[in-house]
Amino acid sequence: MLRLTPTASLLQKLVQIPSVNPADNPGVTDPGELACAEFICSYLHTIGAKSFLQKVKPQRPNVLGVFPSISRPKLRLLIAPHTDTVSVSGMSIQPFCGKISQGKLWGRGASDTKGPMAAMLVALKEWHEAHQGRLPTIRVTFAGLMGEEAGNTGAITLAQTQRKKKTFDFAIIGEPTDLKIVHAHNGVLWLKVSTLGKARHASIANAADNAILRINPAITYFEKLQKQASKVTHLGIRSVCVSTIQGGTKTNISPALCELRIDIRTDPQAKLDRVFQIIKKELKQAAPHAMLELSSRCDPLNTDRSHPFIQTILPVTKGLAQAPWFCDAAFFAAVGIPSIAFGPGSITQAHTKDEWIDLQALEEGKNRFLAMLHLLEVS
Repeated sequence: MLRLTPTASLLQKLVQIPSVNPADNPGVTDPGELACAEFICSYLHTIGAKSFLQKVKPQRPNVLGVFPSISRPKLRLLIAPHTDTVSVSGMSIQPFCGKISQGKLWGRGASDTKGPMAAMLVALKEWHEAHQGRLPTIRVTFAGLMGEEAGNTGAITLAQTQRKKKTFDFAIIGEPTDLKIVHAHNGVLWLKVSTLGKARHASIANAADNAILRINPAITYFEKLQKQASKVTHLGIRSVCVSTIQGGTKTNISPALCELRIDIRTDPQAKLDRVFQIIKKELKQAAPHAMLELSSRCDPLNTDRSHPFIQTILPVTKGLAQAPWFCDAAFFAAVGIPSIAFGPGSITQAHTKDEWIDLQALEEGKNRFLAMLHLLEVS
């Protein structure tokens, strides 16, 4: 029988606990992060942290663990992966199997982001044990954040507690970054565009009353915006994707409603409010019947790569990177906490139908997290 490292063993347990975000089509009958949060809360307690659940939504808490330190620590560090995963619908493997083969551990969340979480937790365990009862000179708080995959509610809730009195000086957000420091990532706007028509028998319907036909100018506008983004930086827009379209109820009924969902990503320097207002103005001109709604947003992350904390840990990473995706780091940066994303695993495996993480990379991630903690303490 293959002997698992403590990191792989912990990850296997985490993957075997379903914690699917309930948004959209989760693919499970009982979605949510509670069971995973409770498991982590117990684990944190056993490795020396004062752990507790932070209420966010019913049955969907954050989990926090504060490790002991001297009364006036020189650094207050937040380490924060997220506990939720995306839907398991359409997966080609058993999503919660935690199977190990080919040097990989398979299952939903193995890469995004229970792999980084396991590496962080085991590194914290070894770091705490290495002090042999001595109090560390840095205070470390672990936070397992709910809701990252849709709405970032867990991060927003915790970040809001920092507005009046900051208790963190630096945040490392767990994500699969190939062991690079992601100090900057794209911003995102999720838009809903809708048009109204009149429901009537298809045999007497006309184009002016057809909600689907009415939305065509909006589709054309976003197609044009996508082409502009692919050629030059248009308002700082890097990508545009018309992701879903829904309209109509039956073949013989003229559609009374049609809705588009659009994903827009911007570069780390873009101002989302300005981008949204210009899109709103342009869309009104291009598609006067269309109604625009901002469904969700995440500001870009743009932490200064020369920040002392980043430079301190840089030697034990694989370098600096910017990412096309977004994550919880942006919400802590928005309240003035320098933040990065870091972890083992690749974003190319996140959300896939056969998600996995390489076990060698997982263990390397644990070792690099441990080295980070030591560097931050002695610097």
